Order: sequence, then C-alpha cells, then structure tokens
Amino acid sequence: MSEESNKKKRFRNRIRRIKKQLKRYAEITEVGEIARRYFVMNAFDGALTTLGILIGFFLAGVTDPQIVVVTVLAGALAMGISGLWGAFLAESAERKRELKQLEHAMMADLSKSVMARASKFATIFSALIDGLSPALAAVVGIIPFFFGVGTSTHFNTLFFISIGLNLSVLFLLGMFLGRVSKENVFFMGLKVLTAGIVITVLLFVLNLGH
Repeated sequence: MSEESNKKKRFRNRIRRIKKQLKRYAEITEVGEIARRYFVMNAFDGALTTLGILIGFFLAGVTDPQIVVVTVLAGALAMGISGLWGAFLAESAERKRELKQLEHAMMADLSKSVMARASKFATIFSALIDGLSPALAAVVGIIPFFFGVGTSTHFNTLFFISIGLNLSVLFLLGMFLGRVSKENVFFMGLKVLTAGIVITVLLFVLNLGH
C-alpha cells in the first residue's frame, strides 16, 4: 500500500473517531434536543423579521433591491452575533453550574473529565445553532433580491417571490416540528405558516388604515 493510501486511511480513521467522540458528547449532554429548539425558534424569528422588513420596504415605496439586500444582511449579521454570543454565555453558565453540582455530589474534580469536554462541546454547538439559524433563514428569504441587484428586474416581482419564499420557510419549519413531535406534518406546517400570513395581512391592513 502506498504512502498516499496510508495517509488517506489514517485521515478517514481520524474523522470516524472524531465523529464517534462528538456523538458520544451529544448523547451525554442531550444537546440534540436543545439544538432543535434553538434552530426552530431562531429560524422562525429570522424568517418573520425578514418578512416584516420586506413588507415595510414595499409599503414605503422602496424600489432598489440593493437596499433590501444590505439591510437584511446587516440584520442577519446582528441576529447571528447576538444569538451566538448570548447562547454561548447562557449555555456556558448553565453547563458550568451543572458540572459544579455534579462535582459537589461526587466530591471530585471533573474539570478534565469526559463530562467537562462534553459540556464544552454542547456549549459551542448550541451557540452555533442559535447564531446561524436566524441568519440563515433571513438570507434565504431574500435570495431573489441577490439576482435583482444591478438588473432591471421589477422590484414587485422580487418582492412577491421573496414573500412566497419566506412563507415556504415557515411552512417547512412547521413540518420539521411535526416530524419531531410525531404529529401531522402538514397540519403543523400550516400552524407555523399562519404566523407569517397574519403578520403579512396585519401590516397591509395597518398601512391602509394610515
């Protein structure tokens, strides 16, 4: 077997060991359940925020796609950093508290234990999910506007496509919740989609009132 093949084999073995170790950390800390909650809640916030911004620009008569892209990207960055930072600090505090309680119960130093390493993994993983999910949902919601920057594409066309895209994201999040809870995925999708429809209708009605 050549040296190149040996390197590839060692690399694959190392990746398998890392995956196995991370899986073990996830099982110890039960971070999967927490990550799912963070993902859905924050992606929901990202999609709804983007929806509100889009409708606000439309009602205000904005016609430049670049303004939409820059504004939403700035908001996505802010939501991402806020979620990442806040979740890291909150999760870190909670995990340290749990580790200290366990140390007290066992009367032992666990700072270099598997539990300590698993807690650090859970903190970082949760923070990444919390920060990336709203930012990703926000960016996905304005994908049509990326193609409209610097072109003659009609703003209203981009607007309605993006509205449909944001509502689709909400529906998919609902279906994901339905799958997790083992309920009717279509019905759960409609329940989450309703929030987007309510906000859309409400903003247009309030604008008509003025």
